[in-house]
Amino acid sequence: MEAHEIAEQIHEHHAPHPDEPHQLDPFRRLAGIYVGIIAMLLAIATLGGSNATKEMLSANIHASDTYAFYQAKNLRQIIYQTTADELELQAAGGAGVSAAAAAKAGDLAKRYRAIAAQYESEPEKRTGKKELLAQARSWEKRRDEAAARNPNFEYAEALFQIAIVLGSVSILAGSR
Repeated sequence: MEAHEIAEQIHEHHAPHPDEPHQLDPFRRLAGIYVGIIAMLLAIATLGGSNATKEMLSANIHASDTYAFYQAKNLRQIIYQTTADELELQAAGGAGVSAAAAAKAGDLAKRYRAIAAQYESEPEKRTGKKELLAQARSWEKRRDEAAARNPNFEYAEALFQIAIVLGSVSILAGSR
């Protein structure tokens, strides 16, 4: 017997009869369903990981912006306080400062001190240094929580991908 004759005999024994309906092997059908379900779970895990990454980046940007605003407020406050100090020195009088100029310098110093004090806390606007610092820490907390969730989604994605590969291999291994 030659090789092509053996191949024909194998083909004849495994070829479906025209009278028989074509049916999938139950194992292959279940493995196909399994692979489909795992692929769906992979898509869900990928979506969750993507959302966690987006939330982490967004919260990090908000925290950075809030800290930058806090620093700007702090610099303005320092400038007003320093200017108020200089004006108070002038108001304290010196040999070349008139009484009217000293009074004007004293009034400006008081106004600048009041403005500097406003920068410390503005609860009604939520833009004082105290409120900004609390907001920045809140954004950092959200960022850290999202960063803690992200690796779990990555692990799930990797495991679902491995499960799909193993399911596909089992289908191929069961093929004739």
